Amino acid sequence: MASRKFNGFKKADFNVFKIDGLEGRMAALQERIQPKFQLLGEYFAPSLTAMTGDEMQYHIAKHARRTINPPKDSWVAFANSNRGYKMLPHFQIGLWETHVFVWFAVIYEAPIKEAYGEKLLEDVKQIRESIPADYVWSKDHTKPEVIRQSDMSEDEHKDLFQRLMNVKKAEILCGIQIPREEAVTLSGDETIARIEEAFQTLRPLYNLTKKTAVS
Repeated sequence: MASRKFNGFKKADFNVFKIDGLEGRMAALQERIQPKFQLLGEYFAPSLTAMTGDEMQYHIAKHARRTINPPKDSWVAFANSNRGYKMLPHFQIGLWETHVFVWFAVIYEAPIKEAYGEKLLEDVKQIRESIPADYVWSKDHTKPEVIRQSDMSEDEHKDLFQRLMNVKKAEILCGIQIPREEAVTLSGDETIARIEEAFQTLRPLYNLTKKTAVS
């Protein structure tokens, strides 16, 4: 049905994060953005299942624990479980006020964190060659700051991977950002194509988690 087609992100979607107050922002998130995440979830769960060989389920962020501060970003995540995603390697599509993000993520709740950091360290040269220059890395999914792949030395990659092994709250995310100004010019099909390309590029990082044993 035409009404079920993803039509891309609009200025009003990004402007949701300018709304003051938890109640008002959550109402706008539920009205404007979560239906789009639903469409992206329905589209990409089968696509990621085919790509990874794992049965991927989608999870739309509910921000249920918030009681005062409104969310500064929101997302839909994909993981190999219908119970949740935070403890698992996962993919994300989401928005800050300034940009769209598409991530592969291992965040601090994941028990494979330390072992995965070791595996990344072993494969650092291959990872540096396989991740495009305009992709970005993040140490913390709650902050918009990122490091461009092209700006990172091999030692900086090693530091990032070692941090994942040694710091309890460490996280690692890799992916793309589409600036708001560009995102609003893309059709739904163009946005999906960009996301699909990113997921294909990030697939080796996900596959590496399958070789990661947790003691």
